[in-house]
Amino acid sequence: MFKTLFENVQQQSPLVHCITNYVTVNDVANVLLAAGGSPIMADAPEEVADITSICTALNLNIGTLNSRAVESMLLAGRQANALAHPVVLDPVGAGASPFRTETTFNLLEDIAFTVIKGNISEMKTIHSGSGTTKGVDADISDAVTEETLEATVAFAKRLADRNEAVIAITGAIDIVADRDKAYIIRNGHPQMAKVSGTGCMLSALIAAYCGANPEQLLDATAAAVCLMGVSGELAYERMIRNAAGTSSYRSYLIDEISKMSAKKLEGGAKIENR
Repeated sequence: MFKTLFENVQQQSPLVHCITNYVTVNDVANVLLAAGGSPIMADAPEEVADITSICTALNLNIGTLNSRAVESMLLAGRQANALAHPVVLDPVGAGASPFRTETTFNLLEDIAFTVIKGNISEMKTIHSGSGTTKGVDADISDAVTEETLEATVAFAKRLADRNEAVIAITGAIDIVADRDKAYIIRNGHPQMAKVSGTGCMLSALIAAYCGANPEQLLDATAAAVCLMGVSGELAYERMIRNAAGTSSYRSYLIDEISKMSAKKLEGGAKIENR
């Protein structure tokens, strides 16, 4: 199901404007390049609307939040909406502090998002206005398990309907949903949680895939999630073979994204419909 989506990214090399986490910004840029896209990381309020205008998609990540970044996100988001460009929100740590939570809701009120991607605790914060986020990670009590899977799928569909956006809930089991349909994805490896920024990288990949496939937003988001997960699995296999550590794993992850093919992605994707 991913062949055309994958090839569109390779052929179009979508330019993605990222206002993102400065802890992981270099990895975000490199992952976009590895996947066939092109990054631009402009965050000055004086230019973000102009930069957004020349890009294919916009990725907003609140991982390292400050007032200047909030202003830039609002300006860029309005411009992307005016141009009908896909906009991805990664509400990193929503629920961990009043500032993060308030910013998340201000962005949601002011900008029409194409995709909202986050862990289950962040999504529960978006739904209810408060959450139990542990720093920037999901609270263990919120974890999606086989026992809670069906309820979480229904929750994702409701949240998608309310926000008129694709919802991507990431974790040990990933769920990608719109109001009518959901994908359950079982790719990835726990080692990915040992590297800072894999979630930030994924948000950028989602923006690239939506930018190159604007008529297939749900499937494009699922393809990006599978790409990250399959690459994470292959990177772990390589890490074990080479008796390497987490720094090497980070590089291997980017390597595997750069070496991915449509055939390898489709063959490795562990995805089902609900």
